[in-house]
Amino acid sequence: MKALLKSLGFSVALILVFASVTYVLPQVKGEAPEEETVVVGELSIESFVALGEKLYRGKGTCTLCHNNLGRAPDLLTYDVVKVSLERIADERYEGKAGDDENYLRESLLQPSIYVVTGFGKKGSNDTESPMPVVDQPPIQLSELEIDAIIAFMQNKDGNPVTVALPTAAPTADKDTEVVAERPALAQTPEEVIAKFGCAACHTVLATESPVGPNLNDVGKRLQLDQIRNSIVDPQAVIAEGFPPIMPPFPTMALAELELISGFLAQQTGAQQ
Repeated sequence: MKALLKSLGFSVALILVFASVTYVLPQVKGEAPEEETVVVGELSIESFVALGEKLYRGKGTCTLCHNNLGRAPDLLTYDVVKVSLERIADERYEGKAGDDENYLRESLLQPSIYVVTGFGKKGSNDTESPMPVVDQPPIQLSELEIDAIIAFMQNKDGNPVTVALPTAAPTADKDTEVVAERPALAQTPEEVIAKFGCAACHTVLATESPVGPNLNDVGKRLQLDQIRNSIVDPQAVIAEGFPPIMPPFPTMALAELELISGFLAQQTGAQQ
């Protein structure tokens, strides 16, 4: 009986010690990061430019290619407004812009209108850009977000911001139900590669790029599960010699993930 009471007393004392420790130690509360809310009516030029820089370095994934690795022009190293006007005057320019603001908007929405010499898709003679259209998957920037990036591009070199501040968020007619249209699922590996812009950074199929690992022989290096995990969580394991810049693809459907993972697992560099 004494042994039982002694054991019970020890257990109670141990519980009290652990309970007291939990009150002494700082409490860490885990929370999912909140999505940033933009209050349109409260935007100033300064906050609009700051939003544009955040989008440029984040959701817009611009720095994946526009950096010092040579995949695309490093836009942060020169006066984009000055160069935009020079490109409008270039005989190779096929767009309709008459100023830098509209040229920049064209370059985001129709990147093949003017391809900088040496930065086109291989074999296109610089007539086709590897850059994805930013208002479509996988980037899907809104009109406001595109304007914010343009404002950042104009402001970073001390040029005036000509983009008008948004004054009100778009609203739907109260009698009209608006249903967001989900992009169609890719049906082939080639469609997945095109939809999610894989060729912008990877050598895959007939496209070459030094930014990310070569996917035409990835099946020799990685197993199916490893390939799948590298797409779902691209920052978990970084390939040696490459920068940790690959973004996640939250809009990729499971069927698309399985389609591209299975396809890549079969790519061993051998002639198909």
